Amino acid sequence: MSLKVEHISYSYERNQVLDDVSFEAEAGEVLALLGPNGIGKTTLLKAFSGIMRPQQGRTFVDGEDILQMPPGQRARLIAYVPQYTANLFPVSVADAVLMGRQPFVRFRPKEEDKRVVFEILEQLELTQFAFRNIEALSGGERQRVFIARALAQEPKLLLLDEPTSSMDIKNMLHTMDMIVELVKKKNITAVVSIHDLNLASMFCDKFLFLKEHRVFAHGAGAEVLTSENLQDVYKVNTKITQVDGYSHIRLLKKLPE
Repeated sequence: MSLKVEHISYSYERNQVLDDVSFEAEAGEVLALLGPNGIGKTTLLKAFSGIMRPQQGRTFVDGEDILQMPPGQRARLIAYVPQYTANLFPVSVADAVLMGRQPFVRFRPKEEDKRVVFEILEQLELTQFAFRNIEALSGGERQRVFIARALAQEPKLLLLDEPTSSMDIKNMLHTMDMIVELVKKKNITAVVSIHDLNLASMFCDKFLFLKEHRVFAHGAGAEVLTSENLQDVYKVNTKITQVDGYSHIRLLKKLPE
């Protein structure tokens, strides 16, 4: 599955948030969406996927313009996990994940739907919580449940907005490792908004920096994850070394003058 985003622009009233954003991603790739707070990462995920209608631009999945698709058809292709999952209602973890099968269920879930759900619960180490009320879970555990729900949808395009922000170190690593494994195994495309540059460097294939609401840099880690780019985008000094085959980014205390 290939993703091609062309000339996406979005404004809130007179406030320009995205300005002519274009990029591509291939099947089996995890693309990291990077940039400081407020630059438009969440808006970009929603705009190019059709959750919000952009004022300009098109998005193609395998050559089809998804912004022209009916919502039901789009739901079979795209799964989105938002940054905030505070608005909950009392259901079990298993039922919450089963909601990811909704685009494929006509009347009631089949055994195949339940099999998919419990396989994903096991992969994300959530089986022990299967029949627990989702409101009783920690923030990190809830986030894993919503990722599981998205994966139960068996999407072609997986969109994750800061998926590990509420997790401890072990679950951050396990969750990203599992996402990458499924992306490669099922040959889908994932776009991940993320702030942890080292985590992105470890698990992502390509990187896209936003600056001033436009694409600043897009490409592989060696091309994009440079001290010069990080200084331009984040206004910080860094030292970058190669460790175990990926870039390790160390922040320096002194800010650029």
